[in-house]
Amino acid sequence: MIEDYQTLFVFTITAKDVIANIIVAMICGFSIAFLYKYTYSGLNYSSAFTVSLIMLTMITAVVIMVIGNNLARAFGMVGAMSIIRFRTAVKDASDIMFIFFALTIGLASGVKLYSIAFMGTIVIGFVYYIISKMNFALPTKREFLMQIISKENSTLDNPFGETLSKYCRKYKLVNIKTMGEPDNLLMEFSYYITLKNESKGAGLIKEIKDMQGVTQSNLFFDETS
Repeated sequence: MIEDYQTLFVFTITAKDVIANIIVAMICGFSIAFLYKYTYSGLNYSSAFTVSLIMLTMITAVVIMVIGNNLARAFGMVGAMSIIRFRTAVKDASDIMFIFFALTIGLASGVKLYSIAFMGTIVIGFVYYIISKMNFALPTKREFLMQIISKENSTLDNPFGETLSKYCRKYKLVNIKTMGEPDNLLMEFSYYITLKNESKGAGLIKEIKDMQGVTQSNLFFDETS
């Protein structure tokens, strides 16, 4: 019983094991980083985050090797890690997923479960790649933000409703504000719209732009919807 208890504090790992674990973690980390790079579709891509995924996988493997089966090291590592404060907020849910992905593969590499590390990277990566290419989570009809800027004296009757009804399944006025100098006031109208046919978005912009008093019209895809 005493001998079994003492083995909890024995840390046995060879230099060959250390190198092999780190190499496996590095290969898997590069795979995860490439997957993130080529599937990312947001507006806040960070090359530093992509590199961090590689390093995070390798560092996690090293941390697990340091802890081994030693309870004292495990508690000491928890105390040391609690000092770290993460100041950067993770805005994209997929970024959080990739962080856990890298951590999990790093854990498998650190305990020499190479088959789990490689197969986990391949299978999870393949599933995520297919889902991202299928646009599985996107709605069939996307919501756009329509911005219209016109001269103040020409928009008293808000003449955009008829044109929007022609191109949109639904639309909603969400904001009106004035801008410009007092002697040249402009009105900015913001609409949330769902197009009947997204390929005709350019036609909507042109028709709105050709209306009397309109100086500018823009159509944006709303990433937050």
